[in-house]
Amino acid sequence: MSSQPARRTVLECMLWAGAGVVWSVAGGVPRSRLLGGPAQAAEAAFSFVQISDSHIGFNKDANTDVPGTLQAAMGQIAALKQAPALVLHSGDVSHLSKPAQFDTAAQIIGAGKLDVHYVPGEHDMLEDDGRPFIERFQGREKAGAAGGAFYSFDQNGVHFIGLNNVTNLKAGGLGILGAAQLAWLADDLNGRAASQPIVVFAHIPLWTVYAPWGWGTEDGERALALLRRFGSVTVLNGHIHQVMQKVEGTVAFHTARSTAFPQPAPGAAASPGPMKADAGKLRGVLGIREVQVIAGQAELAIVDTSLAG
Repeated sequence: MSSQPARRTVLECMLWAGAGVVWSVAGGVPRSRLLGGPAQAAEAAFSFVQISDSHIGFNKDANTDVPGTLQAAMGQIAALKQAPALVLHSGDVSHLSKPAQFDTAAQIIGAGKLDVHYVPGEHDMLEDDGRPFIERFQGREKAGAAGGAFYSFDQNGVHFIGLNNVTNLKAGGLGILGAAQLAWLADDLNGRAASQPIVVFAHIPLWTVYAPWGWGTEDGERALALLRRFGSVTVLNGHIHQVMQKVEGTVAFHTARSTAFPQPAPGAAASPGPMKADAGKLRGVLGIREVQVIAGQAELAIVDTSLAG
C-alpha cells in the first residue's frame, strides 16, 4: 500500500463524502451504493453507531458550540428506528484533556443511557500520558496491556477490537500501534474462525489517507496482515473529520465525520485543522454512522448521516 495515494485516488475516495452510503459485506465481498435520501433501516439482528471527534472544549469560529452539536448527534441516535446495541466513540472526546471537558462529554453521551465503548484520540492523551482518559472512559474495559488503552469484546457473533494508535504521537506524524499492541492483537485473533465478522475501531486511519498530514498509521500494515484472513473486516476510524472509504480484498475502511467541525480534503489546504463551514451549513458536514448486522444474511450495512438530517 503506497504511503502517499495519488491525488486521483484521493479524489475518487472523496466522491463519497457528504452522501449517505450503504456498504454490505456478503460472503466476504464488500459492495456499496449511494443513498438518494434517508436510509431505510433493514431488519437487523442488532445495530450499533459510531461517533467521533467531539472535541469538547473547542470554541472557535469553526464551531462555537461543540456541546450543542454533540447533543444533536445523541438526539439523532435516540431517534433511530432501531435502538443501537452499542456506540463506538473513535476518539478526541475532548480538545485538551481537561477534567471539565471529560465531564461535559460524559454527561451528554451518558444521557442517552447507551452502552458506549471508547478509544483515545491524540487530544485525549495530553495529560499524564492519557491516564485520566483511560480511567474515565475505559475503566471497565480489560486493556490489552497496562495503560495500553486497547481491548476487544464479542457481541452477537461479531468480534470488536478497539486499538490505540495515538500514544507518543509526534506533531504531524503518522499514528503508531507499537510492538506490544501488535503482539496482543495477534494473540487476540489466534484461533478465531475466519468466518467471524471483525470490526476494528481506532482514532487514526489504519490505511494511509495522506502521509504529509500524518493521516495514516506507520505500522498499520502489520495489523492488517493479521486481519486479512477473515472474510469480513470493517475498520472504523475518525481523526480526519470526513467520510472516506476504501476496500482492499475483504477489508473495508471507513473514516467518519466529526460531531464538532470539518477538516479540509487531503492536500486541499496548507495544513489540516478546523475549517469553517458556509453559514448555516455546519450540521451538514457533521454526522453519525449507523451499522447494521443483518439477521441470517451475513451482511454489514453502513450508513453515514449528517446532523442536518
